[in-house]
Amino acid sequence: MNRLIVTASKAVLVALIVVWSVFPVAYVVINSFKFQRDIFAFPPTIAFTPTFDNYLDLQKNYPEFFGFVWNSVIISVTATILSVFAAACAGYVYSRYRHNALSASAFYLIAIRLLPPLVVTIPLFPWINQLGLADTHLILVLLYATFWVPLNVLIMKEFIDKIPRELDESATVDGASEAQILRHVIAPLSIQGMVACAVFVFVFSWNEYLYAFIFTIQNAKTTPLILSELMDSVAGTNYGILFAAATVQLAPIVVVVMLLQRFLVSGLTAGAVKG
Repeated sequence: MNRLIVTASKAVLVALIVVWSVFPVAYVVINSFKFQRDIFAFPPTIAFTPTFDNYLDLQKNYPEFFGFVWNSVIISVTATILSVFAAACAGYVYSRYRHNALSASAFYLIAIRLLPPLVVTIPLFPWINQLGLADTHLILVLLYATFWVPLNVLIMKEFIDKIPRELDESATVDGASEAQILRHVIAPLSIQGMVACAVFVFVFSWNEYLYAFIFTIQNAKTTPLILSELMDSVAGTNYGILFAAATVQLAPIVVVVMLLQRFLVSGLTAGAVKG
């Protein structure tokens, strides 16, 4: 009887967590197919006549929106590739070499990751303007990649630690260089860790608002900025268009996370179990 109660309690808890997580996304997506008058109708009705007018109006009234979506794609993908590459190389060094300087820098990686983004942003602002990097894709790519390198390095170190050193030694005997060992031995065996790191960086880059707000003006704007601009406090917000834009912005993240969720779990639990 007690076991049944425990099982039922766990099932209820899991159901509540699922509802809590899914409801906001479902609310946005469903309302993107409603007429404006039906979105906040009271009492709310489950049955409604779906419409694609909100998406058509989004294309008609905000044609630049999809250009900014493309900005997000370019920035997120490039930042992801750069961050994962740097983390894989650094993770290999931390895993295979021992030195006091490396140990000290590992603590630095953790400490710098704990700083609030705004603390880093303020000193960077005049330098970025001076270098002419403001409102460019490059500055966002560098900031997003750099922001996730410390944590991703530690994740990659944990994955590479699990790869036997004998494989490195065998490759060295066969005449392989460090770069060849990293490319042909370490990379294929730690692909799960790299994918997990890639998911973290991509999701962050796709949804990030603060850096994009401060360092872009027009050319490098990303979709989170445009979503905030759709909330017009003067003329009033067209929530149908807003929900349609939010759905377009949500779709890639939902697809990526669903396809790669097992790698994401592996990244979150990296180092939790030691053999």
